Amino acid sequence: MSSSFECVCGVDEAGRGPLAGSVVAAAVVLDPEKPIIGLNDSKKLSAKVREELYELIIQHSKAWCIAEASVAEIDSLNILHATMLAMKRAIQGLESQLGQLPSKALIDGNRCPNLDIPMEAIVKGDSKVPAISAASILAKVKRDRDMQLLHQQYPMYGFDQHMGYPTALHLEALKSNGPCPQHRRSYGPVKAVLELKLI
Repeated sequence: MSSSFECVCGVDEAGRGPLAGSVVAAAVVLDPEKPIIGLNDSKKLSAKVREELYELIIQHSKAWCIAEASVAEIDSLNILHATMLAMKRAIQGLESQLGQLPSKALIDGNRCPNLDIPMEAIVKGDSKVPAISAASILAKVKRDRDMQLLHQQYPMYGFDQHMGYPTALHLEALKSNGPCPQHRRSYGPVKAVLELKLI
């Protein structure tokens, strides 16, 4: 692919707020000749619509990549740096499909990962830029699927209902059972339970 080719990717993440599981990022280069109708901020779409759009994005994009940063990386780096790492991995993952890194990355939010290509942070970009909307959908669906698998492993926490977010149900289960290996130990509610168990 020629280096003069204008190749802009959208990038977003899912899972900064939960108390458990990886943080997931996605990068997408849409194909202008294969428009995908209905792209929007993943949080504004039903789970069913997200799943349908996920398949269309996978099929019709020029390139896409989903990457993550693990619970261990979140706990050692902090969630902001782990999120940036996941985004960087997602953008770098496009290179094998495009034959080069994208010519520009549009990032949802107010910060950009550390990567040597032009980047622009766009607040609420997942509602404004179709490629970022597509990335938000891939990241959200992948993370929700991961949490469903985690629920099968640790059904006592109800991960299939709250996806790891600190709901009353989750906090109660955390207090009753203590954290599992996929809980983020650097997060306040998990840390508090660990400290109680140590007393």
